[in-house]
Amino acid sequence: MRRAAADASATDAVVFVVDDDPSIRDSLRQLITSVGFKIEVFASARAFLDARRPDAPGCLVLDVRLPGLSGLDLQRELVETDTELPIIFITGHADVPMSVRAMKAGAVEFLTKPFRPQELLDAVRSGIERDRTIRVERQARAELRRRYELLTPRERDVLALVIAGLLNKQIAGELGTTEATVKEQRGHVMAKMRADSVAELVRFASRLGITPTR
Repeated sequence: MRRAAADASATDAVVFVVDDDPSIRDSLRQLITSVGFKIEVFASARAFLDARRPDAPGCLVLDVRLPGLSGLDLQRELVETDTELPIIFITGHADVPMSVRAMKAGAVEFLTKPFRPQELLDAVRSGIERDRTIRVERQARAELRRRYELLTPRERDVLALVIAGLLNKQIAGELGTTEATVKEQRGHVMAKMRADSVAELVRFASRLGITPTR
């Protein structure tokens, strides 16, 4: 395979390859490392599942037909364990229903052998960028969850009513307290959630899956 130019964004990324054909594994290792990506190869889905994987952006290049667990079985298991690793399927047998099933389950690409090296590299870059985005979003949600957990039960009640669009006086009526108390609690909510506006607080709550009261 033609050696490609090194990819400047590759340094911290890892491409996992699962294929039972040693010649395919070797070929993919040469191609993927030629653009600067780290690579880990596995001969079976079970070997991949049993391995300890680095906490780094990455994607999985996965053969559909494997001994034991198939590629689609592995995809299903990763989905069930909430592992959001982007998958690029490769197969020697064109199968439209199979490719549709894989793509519906979240695969980045479904390539039929023999594929052009650039096709795979483009899919790998796309998968890694998707994983970077997923990781950023996951970290952002974790930070928002940490902030939300700082709220008292009453402050959480206030938050739910604020994002529903209620005014302080209305919230006080809902909670059976004074408007001054609600104003103070609302200030605590905004400070702890680090929200500069109600609109931003609404966005934060939406990302956490918190629905407005009423």
